[in-house]
Amino acid sequence: MTDPKDDLRHYLNEAREAVLWKLEGLGEYDIRRPLTRTGTNLLGLVKHLSIVEVLYFGYVFGRPFPDPPAWLVPDAPPGTDHWATEDESREYVVDVYRRACAHADATFEAVALDDIGVAPWWPEERRRISLHRALVHVIAETQRHAGHADIVRELVDGAIGHGAEQDYLPPVDRAWWDERHHTIEAVARRFA
Repeated sequence: MTDPKDDLRHYLNEAREAVLWKLEGLGEYDIRRPLTRTGTNLLGLVKHLSIVEVLYFGYVFGRPFPDPPAWLVPDAPPGTDHWATEDESREYVVDVYRRACAHADATFEAVALDDIGVAPWWPEERRRISLHRALVHVIAETQRHAGHADIVRELVDGAIGHGAEQDYLPPVDRAWWDERHHTIEAVARRFA
């Protein structure tokens, strides 16, 4: 039987790696360009997830993140964590995310799954949360944003999947995907 904390960490690490993989092989413009009306972009997703890790696995459990960047301070302007400024390089944002993840990993070692922390931004009746609940919440949020990154990356250059290993995708070529897209579009048009 596996350790529940190890299982949760496994799924969180899988999601973390998927999000970072979405940046690989792309230039600065493509990782920053907003592909939705709300500005969703790949580097912004990584930047946002750094806050998620720091808040839930740092501040909630009384383990403040050392030397936080400007977007991790309480009085940062709204939305600052969803896009990278000209002064914030890919390397810098990814480094902050990796450091936030390492800080979170240290929390996992120091805190038991049933230990309680406080998330002051949650409704008052639910602010006291266990590490277990925080892990489940952050796994869900990271996977959600990994899904956003999947779509954004496919819009940028057609790349799909979670990384170099694509075992879960059908072994087909680009022509197969093009035909599938055409078939789905043809059916959808019947309902236009």
